[in-house]
Amino acid sequence: MAGIHRERPGADAMAGATGEPIDLGDGIVQSSGWSNSYLVRTDDGRVVINTGMGFEGPLHRRAYDAVDASPVRTVILTQGHYDHVGGIDVVRDPDSEVIAQANFTMWREDNERLEAFRSRNSAFAFIDAILAAMDHARELGVGQVAQGRPEPTRTVYDRLELVVGGRRLELIATPGGETFDSMVVWLPDERTLFSGNLFGPLFGHVPNLVTIRGDRYRDALTYVRSLDEVLELSPERLITGHFDPIEGADRIAEETVALQEAMRSVHDQTVDGMNAGRDVWSLMRDVAVPAHLDVGEGYGQTSWNVRAIWENYAGWFHHRSTTELYGVHPLATAPDVVAAAGAAALVAAARAHLAAGRAVEALQLTDLVLAAEPGDAGALDVALTAHRALAAGTGNFWESAWLRRAATKLEERATP
Repeated sequence: MAGIHRERPGADAMAGATGEPIDLGDGIVQSSGWSNSYLVRTDDGRVVINTGMGFEGPLHRRAYDAVDASPVRTVILTQGHYDHVGGIDVVRDPDSEVIAQANFTMWREDNERLEAFRSRNSAFAFIDAILAAMDHARELGVGQVAQGRPEPTRTVYDRLELVVGGRRLELIATPGGETFDSMVVWLPDERTLFSGNLFGPLFGHVPNLVTIRGDRYRDALTYVRSLDEVLELSPERLITGHFDPIEGADRIAEETVALQEAMRSVHDQTVDGMNAGRDVWSLMRDVAVPAHLDVGEGYGQTSWNVRAIWENYAGWFHHRSTTELYGVHPLATAPDVVAAAGAAALVAAARAHLAAGRAVEALQLTDLVLAAEPGDAGALDVALTAHRALAAGTGNFWESAWLRRAATKLEERATP
């Protein structure tokens, strides 16, 4: 069932704005970017949905001004991530209404409170591409533009019906989206739904219930319920946060049901395992999306979602060891283990694991050695080979980015 993920680009294809308008018909214009922005034309001014990164705001504005010079009456933000809101100061007009979901301010405060932490933890995945997009924006004549800090003039707790210049829009809160301030925009007359990143950045792929950069947990069942909104509306066109629209009510419904069924199954398998006394690591290994469902794992991963479900229900303590209760690093006694066993013996055991296809077990041993002897050539070599082996076996954006970064750091350490 389903399978659209095989036809659409992956996260590596995300790129900065170009300033070129794309006519989607029905008076809707797309300005592609790191996250797409959209213009909805009306008889009494413009409605803009999302504004891109700060440095993309002038390019989105350029794209829209090229096709419509009327005032920007309303800016709608489908979620608080910087790539959806950063260009607000340039895209909006001084008297534009700015509408966001009711949790937007809480999400924004989270980002501001943890900006250094989250920026540092996401840089390995995005910084090169963002810098390239910024360079491209400068080539297109856009100077340095700071990220905007939207201040909504109106918020949506559940639903809000708007009429702007004869256009009917319905804004619907979907807190199970990529962020808990997620919202979708429905054009009932055009049977078109702007879903933002309700499904995640990549439509047709399982979501990230929590990204490895560090976010609040996304609840699995709230995600499933939020997708019910899509099924009830039965859109004929789905316009997502990234890449091209998806056409066809039947196909949209099929993909949505597949994603719901996949998440329900993973949730239920995890809960059953918890009740049966299974540990989180065995469930991460064994729980899988049902075989008849063809959904991608290019951005989220089922094993990570298993752990997110577990910890969203049960918290950080896994009842594995008394040491979990205390602020002592898991590798604090690595020097004692290496001294007792010998670095050479541990590296040899790591090589044996690697030769048997157990790259993660190999890394558990090289972590011990490198914590005690950071320059050990054998441990560095095995660790680097293990990372390369894991990278060769993944098509997941986050996992691949992490493994590349870790491999680069190991190469730097191994080079005299």
